[in-house]
Amino acid sequence: MDKETKKTQSLRLKIERIKDKFVTLGDLRPGNLSNQYNVCGTPGCRCKAQPPQKHGPYHQLSWTRNRKSTTRFVRQNQLIRVRSQVRNYERLQTLVNQLVDVSIELSDLELKIAKDKRPTSNDRSSGRTKGPTSS
Repeated sequence: MDKETKKTQSLRLKIERIKDKFVTLGDLRPGNLSNQYNVCGTPGCRCKAQPPQKHGPYHQLSWTRNRKSTTRFVRQNQLIRVRSQVRNYERLQTLVNQLVDVSIELSDLELKIAKDKRPTSNDRSSGRTKGPTSS
């Protein structure tokens, strides 16, 4: 088995391993979680004191999908689940990028192998003589 064939098999195996990881991801949710602290409008509230003691944290999930930005507040009792979904989505993006990178590498190698197997113009026998013929 030549070097290029081994490399091709290795890349195909790598692709299958990446694909196998897709099924273990679990629930997905795009976005970024952040903590928000707010100041209310109530006079004399602790958030107006010096130094202010703002209300919060409020957990906020923000994402953009199909060119539309969305923000939602996440309740404390949902936070662990949403964090897991966001991590799973980030892992999905990483796996997709790995899959694309390895697929490009495999495709480039296969194109090189195919090109190397093509006969060159010197190897072809066309039945014609090269150069001008004298009669």
